[in-house]
Amino acid sequence: MTGDVLRDAIGAIAAPDEAARAAARERQASLTKPPGSLGVLEDVSVQLAGLAGQCPPPLPEPAAVAIFAADHGVHAQGVTAWPQEVTAQMVANFLAGGAVINALAAQTGAAVVVVDVGVTADLPAVPGLLARKVRAGTRDMTVAPAMTRDEARRAVEVGIEVARELVAAGNRCLLTGDMGVANTTASAALIAALTGAAAERVTGRGAGIDDATLRRKVAVVERALDLHRPDAADPVGALAAVGGLEHAALAGFLLGAAAHRIPVVLDGVIACSAALVAAALAPGSTAAMIAGHRSVEPGAAIALRALGLTPLVDLDLRLGEGSGAVLALPLVQAAARVLRDVVTFDAAGVADK
Repeated sequence: MTGDVLRDAIGAIAAPDEAARAAARERQASLTKPPGSLGVLEDVSVQLAGLAGQCPPPLPEPAAVAIFAADHGVHAQGVTAWPQEVTAQMVANFLAGGAVINALAAQTGAAVVVVDVGVTADLPAVPGLLARKVRAGTRDMTVAPAMTRDEARRAVEVGIEVARELVAAGNRCLLTGDMGVANTTASAALIAALTGAAAERVTGRGAGIDDATLRRKVAVVERALDLHRPDAADPVGALAAVGGLEHAALAGFLLGAAAHRIPVVLDGVIACSAALVAAALAPGSTAAMIAGHRSVEPGAAIALRALGLTPLVDLDLRLGEGSGAVLALPLVQAAARVLRDVVTFDAAGVADK
């Protein structure tokens, strides 16, 4: 990779095609249904048209979910009950096809790709695994920056390149996935840094911690923020200070999707925190983002509000892996299909009001 990957991706992100958006709104109003009766799905169809620059837009299929995996030095602060070895073990589970994300992807037709961007363990080369390790886990953000600025940028560029490769392989919809024990701690710190929200408002229970651990987790996030004072105007610096390698790669993945004018469906709080980074780097990138669901992690809702994104489903999910994004995929595809396939009142000979 060259140092131009990030700059080139940002430079390729263009505004939505307003003529296509207007055509989509006009067509939605003429289809054989009450105007506005499909709610958010109509908004998604307009978004897809503007992104593609045509109405109706192409169906967002085939689709692929990229699971970016990495470990976190802040694990040493006792912010989770899960051992760090679970990251590598779950990567093996993804690759063997035995995880929840594999079952959901099989149900919805999405391909699964796993990207090692920073797992502490050395992972064997197997089909389906992209070895893109920037470093073996982050440093403990409470005592040092999680990454150097160069490492953060390199991880962002990993995500850009993975998006480019998946689009080149023919995918027309990308979905975010993640795996990293303790990564909700980094997510909370990033969301606090980039929105100004208090640590206690954005820090949740992650994979299921008790009250005492939650209090410790909030204190850890506060300590990291006090130590580094990350600047919302410097998203790469914020990533380096308190983010994760998978957060950085996801931010790049979102930028890469936007650069190729391909819709990208966000999963939960990890993706939402990465989306804040991408939006800070390139505000126009949000035109490609679709919020798959509303995570029960409190920081997710705060991030989505800051991004101006409406989640498609709310199922009390807090798994990660890309599960919420994959469950939302059929809705995204349905939005495009309705705009393409439903006939107008005139064509059907149905009286309009």
